[in-house]
Amino acid sequence: MKRLWLYIWPLLMLASCRDDVMVVPMEDINTGGKTVKSEIIGMYLLNEGNMGSNKSTLDYLDLSGNDETVHYYRNIYSERNPTTVMMLGDVGNDCQIYGSRLWLVINCSNKVEVARAEDAVRIGKVDIPNCRNVTFKDGFAYVSSYVSPVYGDGTSPLGMVYRVDTLSLQKTDSCTVGYQPEEMAILGNHLFVANSGGYQGMTGQGYESTVSMIDLKTMQETDKIEVAPNLHHVKADRYGQLWVTARGNYTNETGSLWWLTKDANGKMQVGGHLDQAVSDLCIVGDSLYFYGSQWSEVTMKNTVTYGIINVRTHQIVTNSLSTAPEIQKIRMPYGIIVNPIHRDFYLMDAKNYVSSGELLHFLPDGTFDWKVKTGDIPAHAAFRFKLGIRN
Repeated sequence: MKRLWLYIWPLLMLASCRDDVMVVPMEDINTGGKTVKSEIIGMYLLNEGNMGSNKSTLDYLDLSGNDETVHYYRNIYSERNPTTVMMLGDVGNDCQIYGSRLWLVINCSNKVEVARAEDAVRIGKVDIPNCRNVTFKDGFAYVSSYVSPVYGDGTSPLGMVYRVDTLSLQKTDSCTVGYQPEEMAILGNHLFVANSGGYQGMTGQGYESTVSMIDLKTMQETDKIEVAPNLHHVKADRYGQLWVTARGNYTNETGSLWWLTKDANGKMQVGGHLDQAVSDLCIVGDSLYFYGSQWSEVTMKNTVTYGIINVRTHQIVTNSLSTAPEIQKIRMPYGIIVNPIHRDFYLMDAKNYVSSGELLHFLPDGTFDWKVKTGDIPAHAAFRFKLGIRN
C-alpha cells in the first residue's frame, strides 16, 4: 500500500500544479476613462491567442457607468468557468451577442462556445469543424466552416454553413458553399458568404473569388457572385448594399474593397470597388470605419492605413481616424469596433502576436482617450446592450 501511494502522490501533485497553471486569475484594470451612461453597458473582447497555444481568452469592458471611471476586466472566462478544460481553447475567431447569449467561435478547437451574456458563464458548446464566423436570424445561428482540419494534407473539401438552433444548440441543417468561407451577412431571407479559398491559395491552386448566396428558407446555395480573390469580410449597410473585402494574393494583386448592390431585377451584383486594402471594418450609419494592412514585396513590410468611407456615395471621406501620436504607435492593428450611439471607437493592437496586446479608445473626433493591456492578439469585440442585441 505504501508503494502504491508513492506512485499516486506525484500524479496528484502534477494535477494540482497543472490546475494552478491553467486557471489564470482575472485582472481588474482602471482605465481612467470617464463613464457615460447609455444603452450600451459593456463590451466583450475575444483574444485569439497564437495558433497552437490554447491561449484564447475573453476580456470585458464595463461601460455601465456604475463607477466614475471605466474598468477593464482581463481574462474573465477562466474565473467564471474554472472547471472548463483548457479554458476557451485554440484561436478565438469571432465574438457575437444574440439575445441573452454570448457566442464565441473557437476555430482550431472546432467548437462554438455559448455563454450567458450577462456574466460569461458557460451554457454549452456546438461542435463545428474549423469554424470561422457566426451570424443570426429568427432564432438560428449560422456558422461558416472550412470543414477540413486546420493542419491538412494540402487538399480540402468545399466549405459549409451550419444552421444551429440558438436555444437547443443543436445543428439543424447545413449548406455547401465555396472553399474556406469566412464572414457572412444577411439581407432579407438570404445569407451571403465570403469565400476565401485560403488553403487553395497557399498550395498554389488559386484563391476563391466568389460570394455565395443562400436561401434561408431552403438552406440551398442559389447563386455565386464573382468578386475578387481571397475574400474575407462581408457586411451589410442600411441601403441594402454589401461591402466585401478582398485580400488579394499577397504578391502582384493587392487588397481591395467592393460593394454589391441589386440590379433592376433585384439580383445582387457587383456595383464597384475601391483600390483600398481593408483588413477590418465597422459600419455605423453612412460611415464605414476601416483600417488596412498591406504587405509589399518591394519594401518587405506592411503599410497601414486608416479612414472612413461614405457608404452612400462610395467615396473615401478621410484617410485618417486620428491625428493623435498613439495611433501611429500601434504595431499591428487587428480589430476595430465603433460605438453605434456615440461614435467613439476602439482599435486593437496585436503587437508581436505572442504576448499581451492593447485596446485603445478614441473619442468621436479622434482624440486619444486611454489604452489598456489585453490578452494575446485582441481581435473581435461585441457591445452588450441593456436589452440584448441591437440590430
